[in-house]
Amino acid sequence: MTNLNSTVKVKYKKMRVGRGIGSGKGKTSGRGVKGQKSRSGVAIKSFEGGQMPLYRRLPKRGFNPIKKEKIAILNLNKIQNLIEAKKINKDTQVNIDFLKKNRIINKSYNKVKILGSGEIKDKINLSADFISKSAKIKLEKAGGTINLKQKN
Repeated sequence: MTNLNSTVKVKYKKMRVGRGIGSGKGKTSGRGVKGQKSRSGVAIKSFEGGQMPLYRRLPKRGFNPIKKEKIAILNLNKIQNLIEAKKINKDTQVNIDFLKKNRIINKSYNKVKILGSGEIKDKINLSADFISKSAKIKLEKAGGTINLKQKN
């Protein structure tokens, strides 16, 4: 065996399987007799003989952050519909607690984002974590106010 720094090239001959008894890898070519592994084109990755494989025993974690903040999305047309249905009073401050209490959004949400789909006709005082540019423009055009919470 030569060391890695030597300039002498080392070349091992490739094992030729299935070339007679004398080669040491004749007849079944080192694959044993019969069975799935003796056949060609068979790859049994992570197969555990019928036992539940490890990758299925472990919980899914992947690209699903455990501490992901759930953000409720509220469009302007939805807010307008709620005002027309008298579920939201124009004079009240609309924030996440108000929305949760009136069951407009689910309890599991901890942040609100206002999006600009649709039109808003009434003045309304909103408090949210995020707002899109189009929603901000439409809201201010209607005479409403938006109070954005500061990022921690």
